[in-house]
Amino acid sequence: MSEALRVERLHKAFGGLPATNDVNLVVQAGERRLIIGPNGAGKTTLFNQIAGDLRPDSGSIRVFGEDVTRLPTHRRAQLGLARTFQIITLFNRDTLEHNLVLSLLGLRRERWNPFASLGRDRTMRAEARRVLAQVGLEELADRRIAEISYGERRRVEIAMAIAQKPRLLLLDEPLAGLSREERMTVRRLIAGIPREVTLIMIEHDMDTALELAENMTVLHYGRVIVEGTRAEVVADPRTREVYLGE
Repeated sequence: MSEALRVERLHKAFGGLPATNDVNLVVQAGERRLIIGPNGAGKTTLFNQIAGDLRPDSGSIRVFGEDVTRLPTHRRAQLGLARTFQIITLFNRDTLEHNLVLSLLGLRRERWNPFASLGRDRTMRAEARRVLAQVGLEELADRRIAEISYGERRRVEIAMAIAQKPRLLLLDEPLAGLSREERMTVRRLIAGIPREVTLIMIEHDMDTALELAENMTVLHYGRVIVEGTRAEVVADPRTREVYLGE
């Protein structure tokens, strides 16, 4: 099995305080990996470095064998890396369809053409609606983001990531703030992502997350302290001590 991601001795500090402290992480292609840890453990900081939104102080990051440590975000996207954010980042005044078209545009040459009319590009609009249908939102394609529920916005964000046809998808707390019914909907959506896509997820909803993950990594004060299968990590006393409060 090939590696989708290899992180070696990744270090990032803010004002002398380590956020990721010599983190090593290897995720195989097609794997479902859950990253957990208490608040401030460095989980989102790790994602930001993998995605290219934050440059590490030291260490290396490889995506499908290619060193991306110094590559900008858009170059990593071209290699097949996509992500969602802990805080939803959508264009609230635009429609669902237009948000999806903008996501599709990010990987196309047309993004450099200031005279291109996105509203007239039937191919991208059709693709946007196809992806919205995947997440059950095609009927809301013409609605503005501001007019839909929080749970539906979460699905739009996942749809925007899926639209880029990623090989490696990072999901940062995709179930945060959702009702029970919304969590069930998003959980089914994530479970339906094909195995060709490697999935790494940060999540605090342990019951739901454990159903989706095969292997787990526990971060604490920026360090990996436990790693293994679901059963191994849940049974480890260090997990209970730092995360479950036992």
